[in-house]
Amino acid sequence: MTTKEKRFPLSLASLADRRGGSVSKDPSANPQTAVRNAANYAPAKSKLLATSKLTSTSPALSNASYSAHATNSSKSYQEFASPTPRAEVMVSHKIRQAMVARVAQQGVQDKVVLAALDAIPRHLFIESGLSSQAYIDASLPIGHHQTISQPYIVARMSEIMRNGRDLNKILEIGTGCGYQAAVLSLLAKDVYSIERIKALHELAKDNLRPMRIPNIRLHYGDGMLGLPQVAPFDGIILAAAGLEVPQALLSQLSLGGRLIAPVGGRNQVLQLIERTAQNEWRSSTLESCHFVPLHQGVI
Repeated sequence: MTTKEKRFPLSLASLADRRGGSVSKDPSANPQTAVRNAANYAPAKSKLLATSKLTSTSPALSNASYSAHATNSSKSYQEFASPTPRAEVMVSHKIRQAMVARVAQQGVQDKVVLAALDAIPRHLFIESGLSSQAYIDASLPIGHHQTISQPYIVARMSEIMRNGRDLNKILEIGTGCGYQAAVLSLLAKDVYSIERIKALHELAKDNLRPMRIPNIRLHYGDGMLGLPQVAPFDGIILAAAGLEVPQALLSQLSLGGRLIAPVGGRNQVLQLIERTAQNEWRSSTLESCHFVPLHQGVI
């Protein structure tokens, strides 16, 4: 479906660019909500490959392959990341398993995503005073009026973007404390993450450095511009909500690539945009959500 030519940034209700490309909206897209039956989820008997053994040239681990390379990754992350645990109860694998089970009950079914969530110790990305809340399904403050997203939304957006595929390069807009980048590092060969707030960029580096994750590349800059020098990306995730998706990000999707973003002001929804051809994108509206606002520039 095409309309009159229109420049990007394009509102999610808009269609078309100057070259005749279009973004079509699928009115029949089924909403994906947190109440989907997850009875088919069976926890994997083994975990993803330990981060210490991942390299920047390792292929992404698929549903079929990650068990073949299994090791106790959650233990490995703890050994690297937390020689002196902030709170012993918070590094209990059972506590994290319970969080993952709740996320699965809310509807996330991708076992690779669930295993990645299970492998990353969330308590290492928040202030020690909030450690007792690290594994509840809630967003938590990380300073500078920003938050770490709730585990469900991290998993849900990752599942939508991955769509059962092995991913090469993915881009995250809004690094925050680095938690979602750590989860994404187990879903793709290379993860690029941009943060516009210098203090949070440094915080993410401090949080991730002890974990020795080799396939995350952090950038300080304006996320609305993306990273054209390393595009295209198989997937793009936005961790902040704008009223529209910038052209720069749409144009940096590979053919078949998927962008997932919160969109809206007071009332926000998750929006999926898929690049279907060189100048065509398809847009679908998913579930309601709530994110901090997307801003331009750096601070």
